[in-house]
Amino acid sequence: MKGKINMTDSQVKLYSLSTCGHCNSTKKLLKECDVDFTYVDVDSVSLEERAPLLEEIKELNERCSFPTIVIGETVIVGYQEKKIKEALGI
Repeated sequence: MKGKINMTDSQVKLYSLSTCGHCNSTKKLLKECDVDFTYVDVDSVSLEERAPLLEEIKELNERCSFPTIVIGETVIVGYQEKKIKEALGI
């Protein structure tokens, strides 16, 4: 995670869970593609920090499922390698 939970600094944002295999695959894919991204493992933050994060995620993804990836204006839910690469222009 880059710095404090400020998800506005990067064009690529990832909301994930530390124990989620699909979330970890997404992190790995973004690193392999040499993408600068910001992420937060929602299950690893305090309860005070978690509530506003969950509200952010619900605005992007009503089901509030993980991973939720924001690439510019595009929101991708789940590990979808092809869609992620398309959104990144790769």
